[in-house]
Amino acid sequence: MTENQRGLGTVVQIIWILAGLLVIAALSYHFIEHNRESKVAFATPYQAILLANGSVYFGHLQDYGSAHPVLTDVYYIVTQTNPETKQSNNVLVKRGKELHAPDRMYINPSQLIFVEPVGENSKVAELIRQAKQ
Repeated sequence: MTENQRGLGTVVQIIWILAGLLVIAALSYHFIEHNRESKVAFATPYQAILLANGSVYFGHLQDYGSAHPVLTDVYYIVTQTNPETKQSNNVLVKRGKELHAPDRMYINPSQLIFVEPVGENSKVAELIRQAKQ
């Protein structure tokens, strides 16, 4: 192998190293910018979420758009039927009364079907305010 061939091999290696570093830098920039843009701010204090299993929860949704969204101050609705009158009544229940006393829900984003704001003058918002008193 001649001196020129060895020198050319070194130049090619340096070019490949630089190309690899550029690709890594470009991917890093892309993921950082993508995560920055995916932050969603909600204008209302509470959000309604629908999960793939059909469950609906209400609460403060944080880190929406990330790999680990979290719902805190969680409520859900239970329908109770009076056995005598057969009339149904919807009751808002705060999570945390269960045996394991959860204070938050970590949500698998692939199970999150949609998120909607809970209007500040809605019946759900009114029931949450009443529950806090």
